[in-house]
Amino acid sequence: MNEQRFLPGVDAEAAGAAGSREQETGEVGALRFRRPDRAQTQLVVCAVDDLVPPDHHVRLIWALVERLDLSRFAASVRVREGEAGRPATDVRLLVSLWLWSATQGVGSAREVARLSESHDAYRWLCGGVSVNYHTLSDFRVANEAALDGLMTQVLALLMAKGLVSVRRIAQDGVRVRANAGKGSFHRRPTLETALERAREQVEVLKRQREAPAGEDRPSARVEAARQRAARERQERLEQALKEMPALEAAKARHNGKASGAAPRASTTDPEARVMKMPEGGFRPAYNVQVACDTSSRAIVGANVTPSGSDKTQSEPMREEVQRRSGGHVQEHLMDGGFVRLEDIERAEAAGTAVYAPPQASGKGMDPCAVRKDDSAAVAAWRRRMAAPEGQRIYRERASTCETINADLTAWRGLGRFLVRGLSKVRCVVLWSALAYNLFHFARALVT
Repeated sequence: MNEQRFLPGVDAEAAGAAGSREQETGEVGALRFRRPDRAQTQLVVCAVDDLVPPDHHVRLIWALVERLDLSRFAASVRVREGEAGRPATDVRLLVSLWLWSATQGVGSAREVARLSESHDAYRWLCGGVSVNYHTLSDFRVANEAALDGLMTQVLALLMAKGLVSVRRIAQDGVRVRANAGKGSFHRRPTLETALERAREQVEVLKRQREAPAGEDRPSARVEAARQRAARERQERLEQALKEMPALEAAKARHNGKASGAAPRASTTDPEARVMKMPEGGFRPAYNVQVACDTSSRAIVGANVTPSGSDKTQSEPMREEVQRRSGGHVQEHLMDGGFVRLEDIERAEAAGTAVYAPPQASGKGMDPCAVRKDDSAAVAAWRRRMAAPEGQRIYRERASTCETINADLTAWRGLGRFLVRGLSKVRCVVLWSALAYNLFHFARALVT
């Protein structure tokens, strides 16, 4: 690079002469810039550990993962020392990559694989180990039981340090867009016809593979991919038909009125359901349920249901939180969509006080007024919600659980599911919940 031309102030004599000419003739000299020269060669020596500063949050994630028991993730690994075979990718690395990507709102395996080659934080985690998106994608959704255990393990650590309690929890549901289009939903006759054709296609591809090789025959890899795609389509159609009895039963009585519309199931994600979304439209979605400790704002329970209704979700969530924590939920905050009088009675019998707004049953009637036919538990709930203290406690739900759901959907990869099937969707939700807890409590856990 010509420094005298590009670096201002190098040739002071020439600059002074140019200034004199400008004063005498009025001419203005050409502008001078420091311009990039991408043909030059640089020799950069850098250790992988120098890619991120010492206080970078990714180091906390790795330090915490090293302390966790990941034996359930490694249970499927078959490669052993002294045996033939390529070494498996360290499960600590895979867990760290998905946790870190979830804290950054990255939910695509292909994007994580790309960032592992180009982004310093991901490169630091990998430490020279190459990862491909197939490995990342399979690992994310193939360890549901291990993820559930990891969620319980992290919650136990938080409780052991006195950071989290389950004495008072708040619950909220959010409907997240499924990876299925509205056009993929079909009635039973259409599904049966499609399934018959899918089975025929599987048989055709099987016969083609068994036939003698020809010049125009595709490679074995292409044939295997075609067979896998045809087989997976057949399995999805079979699953869609299995879902039809439940859909038909739900359609039989809808909102207390008989429904004549035939039910439909998706051919791409049979377990997804069309739900009314927050913006008012109807989309294929899953209902994500999250419970949090109102004092620490930690997620203490997370689950997914294909039902768009919250009516039956309070009791299962309370049982999940108590199973994970080993503690007892004394106060359960939820919105009016969760309210069922029989659930309130069971909660009171189990020693849990429910905080939820009663629904008005008549025009001009006070929803908190005790009815003649109310049980003792329901009457106590209504009086509790009429008291100023009960209303103050209930307001904690909106300021905790609703904001956590907003955080998950906006920043932790739950804007829209990129996987299909209830089991895989639940894995993604658990990754996001774990990432949320670790992002907020990692520093406290590693000290």
